[in-house]
Amino acid sequence: MTFSIKISVLVILLNFIFSITQVYAQEEDSTKSSIKKPLISHGAKGFEFTSIDGNYLMQIQFRGQFRIAYPRDSDPINLTDFQNEQLYLKVNRARMKVGGHAFTPWLKYYLEYDFFGSNLLDFRLMVENLPYLKLKVGQWKAQYNRERIISSGKQQTMERSIITRPFTLDRQEGISVFGRLDGNGLADFNYWASVFMGTGRGARDNDDKNPMLMARWQWNFTGRPLEFSGSDLKYYKKFTAILAVAGVTNQSQYTRFSTAGGGQLEGFEEGVAGQYRVNQLMEETAGKYKGFSWQQEFHWKEINDKVNSKITTLAGNLFQIGYFPHYKWNKFSDKIELYARHAFYDPDVNRESDFQQEFSTGMNWFIKGHANKLTAEYSYFYYSLDTDQLHSGSRVRLQWDVSF
Repeated sequence: MTFSIKISVLVILLNFIFSITQVYAQEEDSTKSSIKKPLISHGAKGFEFTSIDGNYLMQIQFRGQFRIAYPRDSDPINLTDFQNEQLYLKVNRARMKVGGHAFTPWLKYYLEYDFFGSNLLDFRLMVENLPYLKLKVGQWKAQYNRERIISSGKQQTMERSIITRPFTLDRQEGISVFGRLDGNGLADFNYWASVFMGTGRGARDNDDKNPMLMARWQWNFTGRPLEFSGSDLKYYKKFTAILAVAGVTNQSQYTRFSTAGGGQLEGFEEGVAGQYRVNQLMEETAGKYKGFSWQQEFHWKEINDKVNSKITTLAGNLFQIGYFPHYKWNKFSDKIELYARHAFYDPDVNRESDFQQEFSTGMNWFIKGHANKLTAEYSYFYYSLDTDQLHSGSRVRLQWDVSF
């Protein structure tokens, strides 16, 4: 199906939804129903279409991300990336999100479509009748580490750090059970246990008989869970923080995953079915309090190349903080946030001269929360690569992110 045809189908779908809601509205007027909320409205998740009985809800949201960057946009990976200098002015993301529930409020669904790549990023169904035992099936971002779980539209920083590329599980197809075990106070936990195909977004089959197994355990030690969203926009009056650990094991032809699907890290050849056994562990902390927020992750990853009989161990860490200076100095606008981040990545802990670091600092101007914000950011990269020579470089970026 071509891109133009997909757009036409989308337009027809929206017109159909609008027509149906108009019919419902007319019926509601004729019967003088006492329904309190409108059948068509707009909320935090976009335009909402609701049935009279409340058993059906569809939320549609469009999002665009516009970016200027110099002398590069993406994080440098090799020496060539430091040498090439270019001005970027582009639409970085253009997406549609559709979510809601059907038949009953606890049977939920969500899909996300990428217009540029013509890719279905997410499509999942969730059974959420019991808070301590929920079920999810479909394709989505594996809920492994906080930096990747948080939507790119709700991040504190302009983009994710240098450790995302080597350690993210990204989007996978599979099934998951999850929930919250609320025992009050210190006995408050969230958990996720998932079985995935382990071959990335859009892969409809496994390359061998070994699925990806993932588990995440989160301790809400302040008695409250922390939302997956950057920045303390809600101004948490009570200190709220979490500690999480997660692990994953997978055997496939890939050593890394991204929005594009499965791929290879630098230094690894294109794999055959079941060539790489990958084991990963992650530790994470995060918290928010009165305009201040922090986020930290440590990653460990072992890649066992079964064809070449070689084991490689990778490690990485990020730490970032943010603060709204208005709460200390009221001359600042309460819509301005300052943030800073440091991240390091070691592609092989047993090899010298390959240590990579990122230092980033920036400012958010929340015109209307995460739905409409401007971000300015400066980054400095400090890499020591295989040539035993030090390579470094700066980057400046400006971005407007808007959802409606």
